[in-house]
Amino acid sequence: MASPLGIYVHVPFCAVRCGYCDFNTYVSTQGREGFAGALAQELEQARPQLGGRPADTVFIGGGTPSLLDPAELGTILDAIELAPGAEVTSEANPESATQDWLAGAREAGVNRISFGMQSVQPHVLAELDRIHTPGRVAEAVAEARAAGFERISVDLIYGAHGETDADWEASVRAALALEPEHVSAYALVVEPGTRLHARVRAGDVRAPDDDALARRYELADDLFAAAGLPWYEISNWGEPCRHNLGYWRGYDWWGAGPGAHSHLDGRRWWNLKRPLAWATRVRNGVSPAAGGEDLDPETRRFERVMLGVRLAQGLDPAELDEAGRQEAERLRAEGLLAYSGPYLALTRPGRLLADHVARRLTP
Repeated sequence: MASPLGIYVHVPFCAVRCGYCDFNTYVSTQGREGFAGALAQELEQARPQLGGRPADTVFIGGGTPSLLDPAELGTILDAIELAPGAEVTSEANPESATQDWLAGAREAGVNRISFGMQSVQPHVLAELDRIHTPGRVAEAVAEARAAGFERISVDLIYGAHGETDADWEASVRAALALEPEHVSAYALVVEPGTRLHARVRAGDVRAPDDDALARRYELADDLFAAAGLPWYEISNWGEPCRHNLGYWRGYDWWGAGPGAHSHLDGRRWWNLKRPLAWATRVRNGVSPAAGGEDLDPETRRFERVMLGVRLAQGLDPAELDEAGRQEAERLRAEGLLAYSGPYLALTRPGRLLADHVARRLTP
């Protein structure tokens, strides 16, 4: 039986580029005209390779998908064959996800919305280059409910320069007051090549403090759990996003759009990053892929371990080689892993050191 199929659609356009972001995004409008039509054409061209498999999940990310007109979302989704009960998620920024946009997105077929909240504190939002006001998130969530969205997620980021533990607690409590079905909370990472990286190197701001990040993770985990949102992946709580579970479990997915990555039947590839170059290839009926690789069995096993250990469900010990199983016993003795039924799962101290644990399990 084939694994579930996900479709990822990348919308690379943003009104403002955040200083911490290293995603394939552009403030320029070059390539914006006709973009949805080119996406639909790429998705139509993918159908023969997908062999008639319908999509169990769709995730429209970016960038800022809420900069697209809802009619453009409809054009994109009309090009995808959906399985019954498919989960269709779109990311949205609170400032561009207007009441009309949300109603139109729901009518177009989006049934799950993910808002980039990040923080409730104005000075933290300014540090993150976010342009919405804190109150706009609550308005957007209320408008999404009114539009018929029954599954809402909010994203938070902790560790920005100038943020205090009290600031973070206020943001977590404000997010929970919205009663979302799902919350993501990510530690701020200083990625090479970003404006934040340049500021840290210049000494203008400090890199996030590891001890502060650990405190804020534990606080968030406590508050989310108390609110009935248990963790299911290191940075995610509540009703699982089925699409993202597909990544962590190594399922197949097709990525459409500039810079999107795909994984199908043991092969991985990625598209050209520039919107105009990508669109020119698609409109000429040529694959927009920029490169790819075939994954050998050992690489696939390695990735299953690296990704699977992040899940609360845990990792099947059968995925480990003998050296990995011996290391797992040492990690259990150190309190970083524990058995959850037949599976090996991270303890909370283990979650704080997840990358370290994963490296040790894959010697």
